[in-house]
Amino acid sequence: MIASTLRLDRTVVIHARPSTVFEFFSNPPDWASWWGAGSTIDARPGGQLLIRHPNGIEVTGEVIDLRAPERIVFTYGYASGGPVPPGGSQVTIRLESHPAGTLLQLTHEFTDAEARDQHVQGWRFQLSLFANAVANKVNAAAADTVDRWFAAWSDPQTSSRESTLAAIGTDQIGFHDRFSCISGVDDLKGHLAAVHQFMPGLRLERRGDVRHCQSRVLADWAALGADGLERGRGTNLFVLDADSRITEVTGFWA
Repeated sequence: MIASTLRLDRTVVIHARPSTVFEFFSNPPDWASWWGAGSTIDARPGGQLLIRHPNGIEVTGEVIDLRAPERIVFTYGYASGGPVPPGGSQVTIRLESHPAGTLLQLTHEFTDAEARDQHVQGWRFQLSLFANAVANKVNAAAADTVDRWFAAWSDPQTSSRESTLAAIGTDQIGFHDRFSCISGVDDLKGHLAAVHQFMPGLRLERRGDVRHCQSRVLADWAALGADGLERGRGTNLFVLDADSRITEVTGFWA
């Protein structure tokens, strides 16, 4: 226990379930994914941890408490001795369920105000890397989800189209673009049925790689007519939930 009331507190929402988020404190490859290559952790009380930043600075520590998937406590100090010596500060991270996934609450306790202040931006930056590392794992199949979305738009068969939508989207899914203001999967089903009624043979195809960042996914597309000629193109912004299901799509026409 660090005998100090000098605290740094930070709270962020991670778009993943607590059990998934906790893996980034207990699984060495996941731990290294947000700290840097060569970082490792022995995730048990008394286990040692190493943080190796890309610039070569090393932080060492010891796991004090570990309660999956709710809490981890560890000491935190620099191998060089400054600005915090080994064992000279303590980090507590708590995870709670949240409507968007997980609420992460971090408390870093110091014995020196200057050292605390030096870590404010450090944790702001590091937890941003953390959120992206978790999103990269949770949304590893984002390209497949996007392709299935476009396949649903291109499928003239009601049963298979609706089965695809059920597999990739939530019941509250929304879709907005130049021609759409859709709320809920039932409204979306009717909208797609109308697409095939009034524009038979239309299909959408992804163009290029998807880009994703913390539950947001960008994908370029082209709309092709029954004759195979391009009718339009644009970019969709997909919002994914903690289970990597689509909750919202916004289409931007080029």
